Amino acid sequence: MKYDAIVVANGKGERANLGFNKVFYVMKNNKTVLENACSVFLNDEDCSKIIIVTEEENKVFNNDKVVVTKGGEQRANSVYNGLVLCESEYVFIHDGARPFLIKEDVDKLKEEVIKYDGVMLAKKATDTVKLVKDGMVQETINRNNIYLALTPQAFKTNLIKAAYETLDVSNCTDDASVFEKYNHHVKIVEGNTSNIKLTNAEDFQNI
Repeated sequence: MKYDAIVVANGKGERANLGFNKVFYVMKNNKTVLENACSVFLNDEDCSKIIIVTEEENKVFNNDKVVVTKGGEQRANSVYNGLVLCESEYVFIHDGARPFLIKEDVDKLKEEVIKYDGVMLAKKATDTVKLVKDGMVQETINRNNIYLALTPQAFKTNLIKAAYETLDVSNCTDDASVFEKYNHHVKIVEGNTSNIKLTNAEDFQNI
């Protein structure tokens, strides 16, 4: 199967307190967070194109497989800007601030998206989960049914694109929620727990 990868690398990352877009932070392997986030796609023959959504074209590495497009005001706008450039039957949408993606997880997504049209990496909740309102616990939720969303999330391109074009996605926090809103089911694939999203200043220590 062939797929395109959208890597969302827009935004200021203010919580990281770096003074610049966190995806351009240079890690210990002398590659940026963004380069590490893209590495599996760069080395995967099934990936036809990597579409990086960012406002900082001059800082994006040069590779024939890479296309750069401008980001939008919100994440959903940025994703759609990437979807417009997709030509493959399937698309993988990944956060540029997740530099620890492994090939095995991408391979699992490739296998499942052919069967389910929408697939996402996720990890099981390990902490006790509380439903809270106005600072007070309402109930304790069975954590066996709780998964935390990761990326990439993979879809049949024409379906996720139609969802973005048809729906109000302003309240959707990830692409799977857009797909769900379009009345499509999303298959969970358990991902490696190292696939964290770098968000706060402490996340950048010792990487």
